[in-house]
Formats: sequence, C-alpha cells, structure tokens
Amino acid sequence: MKKFVSFWTFVFALIMVSTVFAEDLIKEQSLSHSFKELTRSTEWKKESEVDLNFDAFHPQGMTKIGDKYFMSSVEIEERPKKYAQKKNGYDRSAGKGTGHLFVFNGKGELLKDIELGEGDIYHPGGIDFDGENIWVPVAEYRPDSKSIVYKIDAETFNVSKEFRVDDHIGGIVHNDQTGKLLGVSWGSRQYYEWNVKGKELKALMNSSHFIDYQDCEYLEQSKMICSGIAGLNRPGTEESYELGGLALVDTKTLAIEHEVPVAEFSSQQHVITRNPVFLNMRNKEIRLFAVPDDDKEASLLIYEAKTR
Repeated sequence: MKKFVSFWTFVFALIMVSTVFAEDLIKEQSLSHSFKELTRSTEWKKESEVDLNFDAFHPQGMTKIGDKYFMSSVEIEERPKKYAQKKNGYDRSAGKGTGHLFVFNGKGELLKDIELGEGDIYHPGGIDFDGENIWVPVAEYRPDSKSIVYKIDAETFNVSKEFRVDDHIGGIVHNDQTGKLLGVSWGSRQYYEWNVKGKELKALMNSSHFIDYQDCEYLEQSKMICSGIAGLNRPGTEESYELGGLALVDTKTLAIEHEVPVAEFSSQQHVITRNPVFLNMRNKEIRLFAVPDDDKEASLLIYEAKTR
C-alpha cells in the first residue's frame, strides 16, 4: 500500500511540475510570438511613472523578479578623456567611478545597494536573471579593455566573481536551456559565448548595425530580447538624435528574428530604450519597463503595447 501511495504521490508531483513548466513556457512563447507583431506603427501607451527615491546615477541593465527590480548602474566620478593617440592600446583614460546593483520595489524605494567592481573596472552593463542568480558584467569605461563577470544571489545578495574577460563586456545573457553565457562587447559590435566557468566558446561579429544593445534578457528556447539606441547626427548641428529600438535574437545562430524602432521619449527627452529595459506579457499586451533618465531625475516608466 505504501508503494502504491508513493507512486501516485510521485506522479501527482510530476504532473504539477510539468504543468507549471508548461504554463511558464506558454507565457514566454507568447511574448516571443507577440514581439514579432510589433512594428514601427505600434502604439506604446504609458501606463505609469514611478519616481525613484534615490540617486540612480547612470542606469544600465534591469530585470524584474516578483515585486522587486534589480538595476545595474555606474556612478561616474571622473569621466574618461580621449587621447590624441592611443596609449597602451587604449583610446582614452580609465576615469573613475563605482558600480552599483540597486534593488528597489514598485514604489521606487531603495531596498539594497550592492557595490561592484575594482580599480579601473567600475562600469556595469546589461544584466540577466537565471532563476536563482543575477549575472552582471562590470568593465572598464572604454573599449578593448577588461571586465569581470559577477553572479549575485537574488535572495541573499551574496556576490561572487565568476571570471574575467579581456574586453569590455557591455551586457550578458544566461541561456537557461544550455547553461551557456552570451555577452556583447562595447557598442555590441561583437558577441562572446562562454561556459559558466568563463571558457570562451565562440566570438562572432554582430551582423546588425541598427542599434547598439544596452540591455538583453533571455526569453526561451535560446532566444533573447535586446534593447538599445543608436546616436544619429542632426545635419548642420552638433546635436544627435537617439534612435531607440528592440530586437529578438536567436542566441544559437545570432540571427535577428525581428527588430523594431521605438520612438517614445522621457520627460528629459531621452528615448525610453536608452538605458535599462525589461519586457513581459500581461494578457495580450506587451509591457515595457524602462529607466531612460539619469541621476535624481530617474523614474521607472511602464508602457504597454497591444497585440492582436
């Protein structure tokens, strides 16, 4: 009798786990499918705006876990200065700063400030959540430099340095299907792939020149959604126009499956994909969470786009 009960207990547990997994998969596939319906005519409606009750400095990457937001940011104390000629392989000085991973709630209240980086390595990039940990690359604030890839426990906030990279890594994604990590270089011009121990498995050039990816997030079935901007010069002026955009990328082939411009701007006149972005689904609507502005003017903006 005990064996009979144990057997059906196991079957019931298996069904429950399978059901939860299936629901999560359907949810993610829904976002992947709905994302492909976005066009440049899509109307993004601002649902709400939440002031952040702390100095956000220059936000970089963001993910949402339950009712908490995790956001990487760089506090710049001295900006890098361009050299007339390269010095030791660098085109600019290192500057000075501090890297942060902020944890805040839906009211914009700061819950935790985790400092990251060491020495000249102080610029965090786009982040990703693997179900247990937040992955954060922190780099020197200059191209062709060096980075440290961190892993932070989302519950305990314990920080561990996982590996180092001889390049500026501006964003990272954890492939929940394969366990591999995908990173993008300065301006997202190059992709890197590593195992979790930091062994480089692949390095390929980005074939898309539409936007530079600022923040990427794993979706499902080896897909990721990336957000970012391209700075375009305005004719006859020294001003630039921020072209915002989103892209759905296959992490296995690194091919663009769909990309679309975004032309919504903040009160500080920054396109909403300038800094960190996180997307999810609610019913048949795509929800976009963004913090496009800097410092004490930063707010969490939440937009919705209806799909068919």
